This record gives sequence, structure tokens and C-alpha cells, in this order.
Amino acid sequence: MIFAQWDYGLFQLINGWAGGESPLNPVMKIFSENIEYLFYAGIITYWFTRLLSNRRMVAEALCSAVVAMSISAAIGMFFYRDRPFVSHHVFQMIDHAANASFPSDHAIGGFVIATSIWLFRRKEGYVWLAVAAIIAFSRVWNGVHYPFDVVAGALIGILTSVSVHKLFKHSAVAQKWLSRSLSLYEKLEQKVWVRS
Repeated sequence: MIFAQWDYGLFQLINGWAGGESPLNPVMKIFSENIEYLFYAGIITYWFTRLLSNRRMVAEALCSAVVAMSISAAIGMFFYRDRPFVSHHVFQMIDHAANASFPSDHAIGGFVIATSIWLFRRKEGYVWLAVAAIIAFSRVWNGVHYPFDVVAGALIGILTSVSVHKLFKHSAVAQKWLSRSLSLYEKLEQKVWVRS
């Protein structure tokens, strides 16, 4: 009960900054609704650089995303939390369905991809992690998540990416499966896209 009060108190503080027509509101709306597409574009770009290390990174990111989103779905089956705007008066800056709030899938998606990139490309990874953090923060700012929703989502994304990375690094079976899958894809790709 005390934790829920603390979480709501922090939500009120952050969401309160959206009141009074803050000049940051348009920026936070963009981060909440549109910046996730930057992650999709990044994954596609890394893949089509056609570097093996980048393709391993993307493959791990996608595997991690599947696992992390499955964890989120499983949590949703056992624990349901209303969105802040369902239970309280908030500054709701973006439209959103009144579905489960915990954990934040936006935070999971951002952090699972950003962490996967960070594990392979440290300097770029820090930038992606910063963007993921702003996305998570913006979801609270815009009134569609509590702070703990996005923190839990970030932790799920980070821990899943690290675990999947360790699996592919230390498991001979996983390494063989990944190598064969990438090799098969590249053979198919070479038939339709000749290297210049």
C-alpha cells in the first residue's frame, strides 16, 4: 500500500509537469507516440548493413523482444493494473485504450532493443538507451503509465536482452542454430541481392 502511494505520488509529480501547457508537451507526445519507429528503422538499417556482427545483434534483439513481450503477456494474465487516467484525474496528453498499465510494453520494447545494441556496440548503445529512457519517462509525463510500470518494463527489457545474449554466447546449441539461420538467410539473400 505504501509503495502504491509512493508510485502515485511520483506519477503526480511527473504528470503535473504536463499541466499548464508546458513547452515540452509536444516533444513528450512525439517520444510517446512516434519515436518507437526510430527503433524499428534502426533495426532494419543495422540488418541491411550486411555485417555479420550487426545481423547477430539484430537476431538477438528480435529473440529478446519475443521473450520479453511473452513475459509481459504472462504478467498481464495474473496481475491487472488500471491506467492512471482510469483511476485518477490526470493530464492525459495522448489517446490510449483503457487496457492494462503494467508493465509498459513501450518501455520493454525500447529497452530490449537498446540493450541488445549496447551489448554489441557500446557507444551507439548508450544513445539508444537514453532514447529508450526518454520514451519511458514520456509515458508517465503523458498520463498513460505509472513510474513503476515503465521501470518494470525497462528491467524486463534489459534483463531479457542480457540473458538472451549470454545464452547465444555460452550455448553451443544456440550458437549453431543462430549461425545456421543467418547462413541460410544470406544464401537466400544473395540470390536476390548481389553484393556490389
